[in-house]
Amino acid sequence: MKKKLIILAGPTGVGKTELSITLAKRIGGEIISADSMQVYRHMDIGSAKIKKEEMKGIPHYLIDCLSPFEEFSVRVFQNLAKEAMEAIYAKGKIPILVGGTGFYIQALLYDIDFTENEDNTEIRMELERTAKEKGAHFLHEMLREIDPKAAEEIHENNVKRVIRAIEYYRLTNEKISEHNEIQRQKESPYDGVFFVLTDERERLYKNIDKRVDHMLSAGLVEEVKKLKDMGCHRNMVSMQGLGYKEILAYLDGEYDLEQAVYLIKRDTRHFAKRQLTWFRREKDVIWVDKAQFQYDEEKMLEFMVERISGVGV
Repeated sequence: MKKKLIILAGPTGVGKTELSITLAKRIGGEIISADSMQVYRHMDIGSAKIKKEEMKGIPHYLIDCLSPFEEFSVRVFQNLAKEAMEAIYAKGKIPILVGGTGFYIQALLYDIDFTENEDNTEIRMELERTAKEKGAHFLHEMLREIDPKAAEEIHENNVKRVIRAIEYYRLTNEKISEHNEIQRQKESPYDGVFFVLTDERERLYKNIDKRVDHMLSAGLVEEVKKLKDMGCHRNMVSMQGLGYKEILAYLDGEYDLEQAVYLIKRDTRHFAKRQLTWFRREKDVIWVDKAQFQYDEEKMLEFMVERISGVGV
């Protein structure tokens, strides 16, 4: 029999954290974070990391696992998440995967091989030089020419993934978007229930703006300054996160704080939109629209527990 896996995904700022804890209490679950930033130590405010007291006794995995100087990739995520799942199953509990990084969720749910060549190839080194000399946009346009679908799926700021996609094409003469599409058709090794929490766009965007304001008043600039003093810089994977790269640019004198805040809010709204687009492409997703439940958490929980019970939990 396949083991149970519950997923609660959704755009940034939609309220996944609180709902996931109540759901975990209701069904006997423990939470695995599918967030690309909360995995890093010292990066609490900008990642909206859950505090110990907010966990309400529910164990959380993949939070504060890595130093900001370490690289977090989909392969690292898969390995850490599988270890966490085994630990949760060993307790007789149900893993609940919570986050907004659709790429990571998909990789775990379908055990996808994203063909990440771990060795630095000559092609990769050449592309890294191109990125430094001509910039991320130039590199992204190179990808668009050979694999338009991959260019749509991978943001140009994600230079590492853009390079991998071009490298894969040059090594195999196959588009990585086509390879990944075949991988997505795989049957999941888990008995999964995949919820996506969503909200009206205007309300979601207001929440995002409020959240950014809260981060600033909570000390985001000071947090990034400490990371900079530790030796963190914008070429590091950890510093590519929304909020971190903009504040680093402000600290480096590229623009003022007002412009940095404007960019964080704008780009976070764009990110939320891309997250929703990603989840709409997923198969067998159960949408939980907060407005349809009149923002009543108990009604949402009842709906989710019923769907989970339908697959034998």
